[in-house]
Amino acid sequence: MIHLQLPSRQFAKIWLPRMGRILAACAWMTFIASHATAQLAPNQTNGFGNGGLVTFTYLQNFDCVDQPNLDLDFNGTKAQSDPNEMQTPICQAVTEPTADPAGGDLKHTAHLYVLVPMFGSDTNPADAMACPNGGRPGELCGPALGSALISLFGFIPEAWKTTPAVPTQCPDPNNPVPGTCTMHASSVDLSVLLNATGKTGPPVAPIFVPTPNHSHVVDNSRVNTGPIWWEVRPVLVMLESDWPSADGRSGITSAKIMDDAEAAGRAIEVGSNFFLFFSSQMGPANAASHAGHANPSDHGVPLPAADSATLAADHGMHH
Repeated sequence: MIHLQLPSRQFAKIWLPRMGRILAACAWMTFIASHATAQLAPNQTNGFGNGGLVTFTYLQNFDCVDQPNLDLDFNGTKAQSDPNEMQTPICQAVTEPTADPAGGDLKHTAHLYVLVPMFGSDTNPADAMACPNGGRPGELCGPALGSALISLFGFIPEAWKTTPAVPTQCPDPNNPVPGTCTMHASSVDLSVLLNATGKTGPPVAPIFVPTPNHSHVVDNSRVNTGPIWWEVRPVLVMLESDWPSADGRSGITSAKIMDDAEAAGRAIEVGSNFFLFFSSQMGPANAASHAGHANPSDHGVPLPAADSATLAADHGMHH
């Protein structure tokens, strides 16, 4: 027969308080972990800045600025004389207007660096994301998108996989639908970017795809900023080793680290006509000592097509 022996008074006196503290610590860690995910409101996402996590609160919808002398749909007619160009937003990487949505000089507009994971190894077209709600006419979606990406890059970048292998801040956790993010556009035009990186010839029409999986970085001086317009500046991240962890403890989590990756040829930064309106706030626990940009206009001049194509080839983009 097996006899159960109750703990002695000394055992209980020493170990029960310790066990209580251990269980309390575990419960607190569980609460913190769950709270970190659940604390975002439906109109919020996380971002990175100054080496830590920040919270963005979006207060109105995106804007993709068109101007009278632009021709975003490449039909040969300037926007000022092309009513059809006004009927749907064309959010175009590389192309930059001269002013932000408030009419301010673009040189003084804050920068939102949007990290796009361009690495990967998946060659199954079915793993590419579908277009939210079916997409717009002619938009590349699902297997057709997957096949197009494989033909361009040799694989499907994690940016357009339905289930990416790396953590991203968009889609937002409150509505994790691939190709979407709170108050963002749900499609982007890659035509100019693909031409600038040597993947295609001069654009003859927009190439619409779902908004990629992505994360965000802001300049150190902007981690605590009231609601303003921000210019979206896509940053194509070529190596998984540079990708930021969800908790911000590794990878590109500040403008300084991003600059270093760009200088080493592991990332490409471009402008866009895409703007988001939000505030940014960093918690005290995330304060760090990384240096950032003092002037948002001194950063990230788009690379010439030849340089971009060379960089893409160096990182295995042509297969």
